[in-house]
Amino acid sequence: MSLPLEGIKVLDLSRYLPGPLATQILADFGAEVIKIEDRKGELGRFLPPMIDDTSARFYAVNRNKKSMGLDLKQSEGKEIFKKLVAEADIIVDQFRPDVMSKLGLGYETLKEINPRIIYCIITGYGLTGPMRDAAGHDINYLNISGITELLGTKEGPPAMSGVQIADTAGGSLYSVIAILLALAAREKTGKGQLCDVAMMDGALSLLSYTIGEWSGGGNLPKRGNELLTGGYATYNNYECKDGKYVSLGAVEAKFWASFCKKIGKEEYIPLQMDITRQPELEASIQSIMLTKTRDEWVEFFADSDICFTPVLTLDEMAQHPQVLAREMIHTLPDFQGSGKDLVCTGVPIKLSETPGEAKMVFAKTGQHTDEVLAGLGYSTSQIEQLRKDGVV
Repeated sequence: MSLPLEGIKVLDLSRYLPGPLATQILADFGAEVIKIEDRKGELGRFLPPMIDDTSARFYAVNRNKKSMGLDLKQSEGKEIFKKLVAEADIIVDQFRPDVMSKLGLGYETLKEINPRIIYCIITGYGLTGPMRDAAGHDINYLNISGITELLGTKEGPPAMSGVQIADTAGGSLYSVIAILLALAAREKTGKGQLCDVAMMDGALSLLSYTIGEWSGGGNLPKRGNELLTGGYATYNNYECKDGKYVSLGAVEAKFWASFCKKIGKEEYIPLQMDITRQPELEASIQSIMLTKTRDEWVEFFADSDICFTPVLTLDEMAQHPQVLAREMIHTLPDFQGSGKDLVCTGVPIKLSETPGEAKMVFAKTGQHTDEVLAGLGYSTSQIEQLRKDGVV
């Protein structure tokens, strides 16, 4: 069975998280992804914690890829890259704007070599606007997009997100979407194009429902005070007797009614959306939740259709029956003899006819350099000379 992206070649210049996760998704569905790395390896390889000499985080977003060490600052390195571009379909660039252009390898140059090339550049703030060249990280993109101000509890300060929302949802996922859209367009036009993906833009777009709430209500949403952010008893987290937590997501009236009946508080049913009674309802439900442990409550509501779940830690999540059934966690025991287990996420997109494959193959730095060069027509002696010259 062929995968949907078989025959598509990707040159991956990205590092750390946004680009590597995007290209891993492409690789899982059959694309040939060649990581073009610094000869010593991309910086993400050295980000603690380590498994032997490589970052565990690197393994998490770089399976199913090839690796080529190449110095793009040397003229011979540039020529090799241009030859690769002539045969490639996609380039993923995560440098700041103009870095590749200053090397003489920007989109305008490369599209002359290959008019079908799809060039996806992932930046913090995009290729236009006053912050075009500003440095940033996930926290900064979330701040500017308006997300951070909405994270946290009613009385507390803006909270840090436990995951890199802008990097992954704003950068990785939108890059995959952009690339697939450009591939679809190329089928019609025969031409590639530039995909300008800004992590701030992507993060901001996740606020669609929240902005709708703001527009319709006329008031700025307040941290921890709205229906879906902890302001109502019907949609909230509650601490249990053992210090662990459960979540109630009973937004619909039928779920709320079932919950209230189950805990013996039918008088709360008509008060679900009464904003003036929410502090009272929350306090009452919280006191009830403190009478049992988290798992006792999960068992208590096991037969109730009310959107009630435990708040799990990562190790608990990795063993949850639903996660296992969906093959969303892959654990490699004693990975490479390190004494540590490598845990990676599975393929989140389930296709009935051409499902993705998480092969769990990880390339060493420059492992495929000779193979790639030979594919371009370089002889063994030429490859040896390039290595002596520090080009590869």
